[in-house]
Amino acid sequence: MEHKMFCYQCQEPAGCSGCTQVGVCGKKPDVAAMQDLLVYVTKGLSAVTTQLRSEGIGVAPEVNRLVTLNLFITITNANFDLDAIAAQTARTLEVKRGLLAQVTQPEGLPEAARWDGAAAEFASKAAQVGVLSTPDEDIRSLRELITYGLKGLSAYSKHASALLREEEETDAFLQRALAATLDDSLTVEELTALALETGKYGVQGMALLDQANTGRYGNPGMTRVNLGVRGNPGILVSGHDLRGLEMLLEQTQGTGVDVYTHSEMLPAHYYPAFQKYPNLVGNYGNAWWKQREEFASFNGPILMTTNCIVPPQESYRDRLYTTGAAGYPGCKHIPGGVGEEKDFSALIAHAKKCAPPQELEQGEIVGGFAHAQVLALADQVVSAVQSGAIKKFVVMAGCDGRAKSRDYYTQFAQALPRDTVILTAGCAKYKYNKLDLGEIGGIPRVLDAGQCNDSYSLAVIALKLKEVFGLEDVNDLPIIYNIAWYEQKAVIVLLSLLYLGVKNIHLGPTLPAFLSPNVAKVLVEQFGIAGIGTVEDDLKLFFGEAVLA
Repeated sequence: MEHKMFCYQCQEPAGCSGCTQVGVCGKKPDVAAMQDLLVYVTKGLSAVTTQLRSEGIGVAPEVNRLVTLNLFITITNANFDLDAIAAQTARTLEVKRGLLAQVTQPEGLPEAARWDGAAAEFASKAAQVGVLSTPDEDIRSLRELITYGLKGLSAYSKHASALLREEEETDAFLQRALAATLDDSLTVEELTALALETGKYGVQGMALLDQANTGRYGNPGMTRVNLGVRGNPGILVSGHDLRGLEMLLEQTQGTGVDVYTHSEMLPAHYYPAFQKYPNLVGNYGNAWWKQREEFASFNGPILMTTNCIVPPQESYRDRLYTTGAAGYPGCKHIPGGVGEEKDFSALIAHAKKCAPPQELEQGEIVGGFAHAQVLALADQVVSAVQSGAIKKFVVMAGCDGRAKSRDYYTQFAQALPRDTVILTAGCAKYKYNKLDLGEIGGIPRVLDAGQCNDSYSLAVIALKLKEVFGLEDVNDLPIIYNIAWYEQKAVIVLLSLLYLGVKNIHLGPTLPAFLSPNVAKVLVEQFGIAGIGTVEDDLKLFFGEAVLA
């Protein structure tokens, strides 16, 4: 059967409108269709769990975990394995079947809650339930905005769950909101309110993950991270899963195998608990989109713990392992659920047969400026602001990507006045974190809070500064928001910032294709959302003509 696809959930859809032949990410039409079906049956399951809760019947943690895992699997660049996604769809239908039997008032449940097709029907059903199955452009836009925000929230919930931190309230909301995207009676106004409510739970979800990470690994502190290599065989860990890295480090002790972080795993070095491992050598390479050349030169096995897989080259495909929500056909998958110890012996044995990594660069980069570290420097920061040494902060959080237009962020960082400090989180930092931008009174001009979920730290810092300076409104702070986005975790960060009342956020390199003209108009009018221009024009906009004089 021919699979038609339509996907516009990331920043790089074909023609800035949508991928219809094959994904720019490398996702094939049959995989895209199966992901659409997995989202659909997960929405159906969520309608059932929401109904059960309304009837006073509790939902087991295993069901909540299934919902979050399903959404995480469908995030951009996470899972390309058709068979694995089909198996997850079948498992979800099986769970839904059992729960549906417990519902005492099934009247009014949507069709997605009742559909229970066999595997032979998956392809035909998938063709009916994709993004374009919602005919009204504005309703579709808001449904997708909410769904993508929930995908981002699910990623953060999944990471917290790996550290045995879960919140029933957040899971119940996530499922209620998913179910609401099936409700044809909801208006544009009601869906807009639900998008903002999604931001509220985005803040809660990121706070929970922050507590989980710091509770287990300590508060991140200012850290110098090595960029070079040693002469031992190595394993490279990419993605976002700190618990997976911890298990691997425990299992590699005394084996003679070194471990390196890649891309969004760089911030692991900032946590005190990870600094005790002598074989955690440093960070190798750059952001996710350069992995084809960098993975080839690493020589050893690579563990993808979450999304940000680029379809691998043959030269290293046999060295690429996946775990958690990640998957790629032909690559070995390391199993293990919440609370289970994963067995990485295959990677360790593989590494021992490989040559050491080829060195890409030398030196160090500085990071570790999550909220606890920045608040510890609060007196220094406040003094620098009051003296005029720091005039403005520029939040440049978010994602990196392969588009040439993203060079804007390097040039923008280089052109900023010397009395500005960049606050960053996520892999967007790779556009400027290796530049020599100097310091202001001992404070580095690039303060890296960590992974994309650590955008929460940037919000905590902003709210604390508002309090310190006695301001009524967070928008009165000398903070500019110039954020790069790529995938759905950036969407939940954006919705969270909007919920917190932050206005005038600039989003680039392009505005999301899933925003219809009318929905984009609401975001512009109510929240001041804007795109980016040229570096010169944006500097004038943010700082006035004098900055270019």
